[in-house]
Amino acid sequence: MKKEVVLILDFGGQYNQLIARRVRECNVYSEIVPFDISVEKIKEKQPKGIIFTGGPASVFGEGAPRCDSAIFDLGIPILGICYGMQLMTYSLNGVVAKADKREYGVTKVYIDEQSPIFKGFTSENDFLMSHTDFVSELPEGFKNIGHTLSCPNAAIENREKKLYGIQFHPEVNHSVNGTLVIKNFLYEVCKCAGDWKMSSFVEDSIKNLKQKIGDGKALCALSGGVDSSVAAVLLSKAIGKNLTCIFLDHGLLRKNEGDEVEEVFKKQYDINFIRVNCKERFLNRLANVTDPEQKRKIIGEEFIRVFEEESKKIGKVDFLVQGTIYPDVIESGLGKSSVIKSHHNVGGLPDYVDFKEIIEPLRDLFKDEVRKTGLELGIPENLVYRQPFPGPGLAIRVIGEITDDKLEILKDADYIFREEIQKAGLYKNINQYFAVLTNLKSVGVMGDERTYDYTVALRAVETTDFMTGVWSKIPYEVLEKVSSRIVNEVQHVNRVVYDITSKPPATIEWE
Repeated sequence: MKKEVVLILDFGGQYNQLIARRVRECNVYSEIVPFDISVEKIKEKQPKGIIFTGGPASVFGEGAPRCDSAIFDLGIPILGICYGMQLMTYSLNGVVAKADKREYGVTKVYIDEQSPIFKGFTSENDFLMSHTDFVSELPEGFKNIGHTLSCPNAAIENREKKLYGIQFHPEVNHSVNGTLVIKNFLYEVCKCAGDWKMSSFVEDSIKNLKQKIGDGKALCALSGGVDSSVAAVLLSKAIGKNLTCIFLDHGLLRKNEGDEVEEVFKKQYDINFIRVNCKERFLNRLANVTDPEQKRKIIGEEFIRVFEEESKKIGKVDFLVQGTIYPDVIESGLGKSSVIKSHHNVGGLPDYVDFKEIIEPLRDLFKDEVRKTGLELGIPENLVYRQPFPGPGLAIRVIGEITDDKLEILKDADYIFREEIQKAGLYKNINQYFAVLTNLKSVGVMGDERTYDYTVALRAVETTDFMTGVWSKIPYEVLEKVSSRIVNEVQHVNRVVYDITSKPPATIEWE
């Protein structure tokens, strides 16, 4: 059975990934595509519906992103959000104008007409607005279905052509019950079946991987983190002993992690497992490198080169398996979106790779979907819910130049932080927490003597999709204990700070 899909045209909005996530929460598969995707490509994908995202541009501005206007004649339901609504209006000969009064923040939206997208709503609703332009005159065939005190056309529809536009952002948490707008679009307008479930994803993936790989051999780049672990077990279910997992112990792992990963995979799974100790090799390549993007590129290339060398030792290998997930792809630059950071297994790959093909079975999944997949595969909860760890490892948690001494400082500090979070019983409520060794030294006093040592930053974030997140309000007494232990037990650290920045504007990692 062909998987139903809703396409999300990316016009550069900051919440685009959230829209994709909300659609999937409604059990409908979503895919983000560039705003200038061709009509032919859209026809090939046969979407049940299309969503236009918001964006920072003005529709009548120079270089404003615009889609092919033929998209409106395909008979496919379309929902335009913010800029997407304005673009729909502009493309269909309506009028978009500069507003006398900008709308930012949670705003009362008054529903004027019964509409499929507002099924289940009362006449007054709190939605997040973020716009300067507004729709002043509707295109032919459209009618107004909602307004605010400042925006006469906050929601519009052409029910006959199944075209809908909303000026607010239903995808964000600030919009009360906003996901229901998306759900109504999917089920009331697009008539989706809602068959996107992890159980069917696992079943389809195993079947497709068997067909693709056949009798070929695959090599899995196993970091021991959640993503690569799930990818490894998924491939193992598909091709059995034709899979070999190579675990690179490159010196950039957390304290004791190399031994822990080896114990889990050798004891719990019947998988070919090889541990490669290559710490010196990686540290030599990273010597004197301070730029985070360069670190990622170097690590990405070195990963591939080591895997190529190891694969030759075990005979012909056709496929390289990686645990790339959807946020990695998006942040590395999807379509017209800007690069936030290159992920070593996406934007950090070298131009030449000595494998027939790279397989990324989780490439279309968000982090929480990866965890659900892991549980469907029978992976123990303690492995599925372990702390996420970036592919480049501690290289991007040591700010500036990487040395063996700095890594040891960070490993000890990070271990203390994670240990105290566990003791306090907070580990299930915080989705990611870790320490960062900053490149900042400051004056301190220890034992009546002046010190000049490093500052360690603590980071803890609560999130579901890892595309957005808020900093965790860890109790002061826990932070105090962590700080006291780090400055007393870890050499060359005399100051501890706590990062209270959410994502956006920050990313979860520091580099």
